This record gives sequence, structure tokens and C-alpha cells, in this order.
Amino acid sequence: MTEITFNASNFTLLAGPCVIEGRDITRAIAQELCALTAKYEIPFIFKASYRKANRSRYDSFTGIGDEKGLEILAEIREDFHVPVVTDIHQPDEAAAAASYGIDMLQIPAFLCRQTDLLEAAARTGKWINIKKGQFLSPAAMKFAAEKVSHAGNNNIALTDRGTQFGYSDLIVDFRGIPQMQKLGYPVILDVTHSLQAPNQASGVTGGHPEMISVLARAGVAAGVDALFMETHPDPASALSDGANMLRLSLMEDLLKQLLPIRQAIRTDNLYRTGMHSRPCGTKS
Repeated sequence: MTEITFNASNFTLLAGPCVIEGRDITRAIAQELCALTAKYEIPFIFKASYRKANRSRYDSFTGIGDEKGLEILAEIREDFHVPVVTDIHQPDEAAAAASYGIDMLQIPAFLCRQTDLLEAAARTGKWINIKKGQFLSPAAMKFAAEKVSHAGNNNIALTDRGTQFGYSDLIVDFRGIPQMQKLGYPVILDVTHSLQAPNQASGVTGGHPEMISVLARAGVAAGVDALFMETHPDPASALSDGANMLRLSLMEDLLKQLLPIRQAIRTDNLYRTGMHSRPCGTKS
């Protein structure tokens, strides 16, 4: 299995487009992110959904086809020597995604209590990133993690992607980061999805991208093990979640803001369980 990094020396970055829109644009994003994370020595995992199954409207873009999407992820993993993460929605998708070499399977927040899905993902032996449901307390993530560990897989990460605040807003309670870390797993802050404005009358989720840097800085200061951010060269033209993605050209400036914060709060008392890394650009 590809090595994935979570340690006290730096935060890990999970970043990429919301969904695979095509080979060329996905490779271009991966190439830029690999270059940036190598430059600043940030452990990196490339993320992209091969299919978006939870769109608001029936006519929203969901992907270019499962097989094509997974092939592109496998190609990026091989060509750029970078771990990849993608989300799954049904139990039978776990083994299918794993067969393409996916390093980390992501459980969407709305599905974080689905026992069959968690167990199927666990059985692949891959890393499992479980997103905290917008309706769950941080402490309740213990039970989602137990479903994976009970199936024989302790390669678990937990992600906070905000908590529902009224009908059309989300907030992040930063107390949840150390609370979930106490469960013994690395904790990821999903910056961009936490800034969504869901349940819009138009059927298109809104967002607050102007707050990305604020939330990312706060997350690093709170001691998260990793940041999850969706990014695109032109968010306005993105086929999914453009309203809350970070413009790719702004990524470097944001990383430069975050690194000194991480160094200021770095301590061996942060998450420490001996997980190992594969820097972007090195072969497994």
C-alpha cells in the first residue's frame, strides 16, 4: 500500500478538483500541486471524485464515467508518484476503486454511518477517510471509526467538514479537532466544503471562498493533521462546487501563509502514531 503522511512536522495537504472534468485539466492541476508541495516540502495526497453522486439537481454534472475517471486517477498516481484519494458511495465501489490503486477511500459525510459501506471500504486494506456528518458531534465519530477498525483496518483518518447551522449555512467548531484526535486518528479539516452555503433555492450550492484563507489559518493554528481543499484554475467555470473552491493560482500564497503557523505551534504532543510518508515525486 502507498505510504501516506500524517506527522507533527508539517500538515498534509489533500487537494485537487471537486470532480474529474477531463484528463488534461486534471493532470494540469495535479502537476501544479505536486510542484508546489515538493517546493515547500508538504506531504501531498491528490484528490478528485470520479463521480459525484450527491448533487442537488438531477441535471447537475456527475462525472465523465466511472471507468474513465478511475483510469485518470491511476494515471496521475503512476505518472506523478503521488498518493490519490477519491470518494465512494456504495459498498461495491470500494473494491472497484481499490483495484485501480487508489490509496485512500473517502466516505462522504452524509454516508458516515452506513455500516455496509464502511466495512466494505475497510476490507480493501486502504486508508479510509471518514468525513464527519454535518449532523454529528465529534465524539460520535468514534462509532464510525470502530466500524472500520472492527473490520480489521486501522488506517483511518477523520475529517471535519463543518456542522449544519440553520438551513443554509455551516460552521466549524474547532474544539472538535482535538476531540477527534483523542480517538487516536489523524484529523483533517475540509476547508472548502466547510464554507458551502447549502440548500439554495436554485438547487446550486453556494459558498464563501473569500473565507478560505481564514479557515485554513485557523485550522492549522488549532493543530489539524491535514487540510483538505478543492481547487480549480477557474472556479467560475468548474462543473461542480465552483462557488467554494480555491483558485489554483492562489494556492501558493496560501501555503506560504500556513507554513509559519504550523512551525509556531509544532509540538511532539500533536498527533503521533508513527505513520510514514511518501513525498510527492518519489516512487513507492
